[in-house]
Amino acid sequence: MYFLYSFLMGLAALLTSPYWLVQGLRHGKYLSNLTQRLGFSIPALEKLPANRPGAIWIHAVSVGEALSAVTLAKRLKDTYPQLPLVISTTTLTGFALAKEHMPFADAVIYFPLDWVFCVRRVLDAVKPALVVILETEIWPNFLREAASRNIPVLFVSGRISDRSFARWQSYLGAFGFYLKPLLSSALSSVTAFLMQTQQDADRVKALGAPADRVLVSGNLKYDQQLPAPTPLAQWLEAECQRRNRRPLIVAGSVVATEEPLALIAFGVVQGDFPKALLVLAPRKPERFSAAADFIEESHRKFVRRSELALPGPGASPNGNQNSIPDDASVLLLDSIGELASLYRLADGVFVGGSLVNSGGHNILEPAAFGKVPVFGPSMENFASVAARFVESQAAIQVESPEDAGVEMIHLLKDSEKMQRMGDAAKQLVETSRGALDRAVAEISRHLGGLAK
Repeated sequence: MYFLYSFLMGLAALLTSPYWLVQGLRHGKYLSNLTQRLGFSIPALEKLPANRPGAIWIHAVSVGEALSAVTLAKRLKDTYPQLPLVISTTTLTGFALAKEHMPFADAVIYFPLDWVFCVRRVLDAVKPALVVILETEIWPNFLREAASRNIPVLFVSGRISDRSFARWQSYLGAFGFYLKPLLSSALSSVTAFLMQTQQDADRVKALGAPADRVLVSGNLKYDQQLPAPTPLAQWLEAECQRRNRRPLIVAGSVVATEEPLALIAFGVVQGDFPKALLVLAPRKPERFSAAADFIEESHRKFVRRSELALPGPGASPNGNQNSIPDDASVLLLDSIGELASLYRLADGVFVGGSLVNSGGHNILEPAAFGKVPVFGPSMENFASVAARFVESQAAIQVESPEDAGVEMIHLLKDSEKMQRMGDAAKQLVETSRGALDRAVAEISRHLGGLAK
């Protein structure tokens, strides 16, 4: 069963290798971390003492999971200072963000490819006492190898979106004779499933997770700490005041082909507020150039964050300006890790990945600042959170970019409504905390007497 899975993984890798090669050469992706993911060379671990105790290993696949892991990682490091803390990610952006936001970690690495020889090499190198997987990353060989070594593996803040569950059901319908026992075996290797909602719990049990190991513990994203002001945020706040550039609209985590839609929504706002300024934040670095092209095609002048002579993760040695010209209406945030702090300044917020069929992104970051998230119809990845906020009149869901612009205008012209909805959003975040404490309690139970 596992042999066939590994064989199919290898066949898929072989057939898709031209794509990965092109992406690696064009965008610097995949190739740069391939040796790590194969388990051949992991410099961050080689720097740790050979006789170190077993590590706490937290896996956060990409940016969203890495951000939600920060408070958990910090709490675990404070509770178990004698144990090495290892963070793994899959993407380049997640890796960069983990390095920046979790400097207290003993090592940040890339998660291994799910072949047995890769998994064994990395497990030997990390020497984990316990593994925490954020959300729901099901890698059968990894889970099986960890279980064979009696290493507890916990899924924390687990979720299975409508789209993912439908995909799993489709696969099970077509290949259930093979996939169902494989999934059941892999999930039986997991020590505990701490799921976000009852629906997520029911879904993971339907996929084969043992019912007695499944708990509902809440969403770790509610427990994220508010980011401190960055040099960019401080500069932008002063710049908006100095040049009377308001309202400030932040379009965050915008995905491929959604950039022009965000610009359309902003154009609607500009009709009533000519001095409005848009911060356009693409989700992935490889979209920075495409986003710039879309802005130019809309006949708007813009400033790249990388052109600003400011310190921070978006800083460039070629930064040559520290102002936004009066005829520029867009600040392109071509950096990673600076978006969250800008929500505090926003007068209007659009959350990307929602006007195209992408599943949406996290609305809790702006909500925690008391901002009203506006998002499109595609929110499958955050369905329960989005529905709860809309029902509580703490967020606005729209069907089109034009509707997004119109709703922002209504909020901007009705300060009482904006304040009321913003307060409701912030209150929802604050009253939904607690997943962090529940996760730490469960993790501590499996780490036994290793606390300081």
